[in-house]
Amino acid sequence: MKNRKNEHKSRPNSKNSPRGQRGVRKDRSPQKRAGANIDLFGVHAVVEAWTNPKRHIHALYITNNALDGFDEALKIAHDRGLKRPSPQIVDKSMLDNATPTGSVHQGIGLSCQNLEGVDIDDIIRAEETKDKSVILMLDQVTDPHNVGAIIRSACAFGAAGMVMQKKHAPDLKGVLAKTACGGVEHLPVAYETNLTRSLETLQAAGYFAVGLDERGEQTLAQLPACLKTVLVLGAEGDGIRRLVREQCDVLTRLPTHEPIASLNVSNAAAVALYSVVSAKD
Repeated sequence: MKNRKNEHKSRPNSKNSPRGQRGVRKDRSPQKRAGANIDLFGVHAVVEAWTNPKRHIHALYITNNALDGFDEALKIAHDRGLKRPSPQIVDKSMLDNATPTGSVHQGIGLSCQNLEGVDIDDIIRAEETKDKSVILMLDQVTDPHNVGAIIRSACAFGAAGMVMQKKHAPDLKGVLAKTACGGVEHLPVAYETNLTRSLETLQAAGYFAVGLDERGEQTLAQLPACLKTVLVLGAEGDGIRRLVREQCDVLTRLPTHEPIASLNVSNAAAVALYSVVSAKD
């Protein structure tokens, strides 16, 4: 009984400290967490998820060093009235063990639910009243680093959403979310079974399908400006699969030159997005 009283006295006063409101221990003693499930890691990914009202959080694991830079996110979530668990102070080694080998977790990890899924019709409806809209479609681009970088570029250039094949696409967490720097919280991503039918649906909604293919006869700059565009990119090497490629309205290429005539798919996506969004109507 005496020990329990002492423990009760050591709890932070929630009236005196913003961190106290969230239950951070005053002594900041690292706690061992065996088998912790880390879905998101890295400062940008975790901050954006922590302050996203649509994200349900199970647990936040954070080192003492990282906690000092997390104050603003704590304040934003508190001011928005978001229900968040008390941050749990852990050793760096705990996060090392709970994340993929070689991951740069930056001393912070999050256990959380996936965001609510969307489908292609959701993205189309959200863009119905807009004059200009750009959607990305990835055909079997499976590397999480590439997909994460594409999501980051899509957010930066104001894309409306992204479509990937359900069978051949990485989940929106872990390395992908870290690379996207918080972009997964802002870009709607639809996982569809059949990309050819998805293109048909987009075209019926007024989207012009542009396939990025090094065999394209025109460059992006030579295409007429379109108000609504879906940019289709394929996996490096294989490119866009035949049926998806044939469904595109046009195949186009980037104006690259030898000795290096091709770009990484994430770099190509960034260049293509810039070209489309900056084109004059």
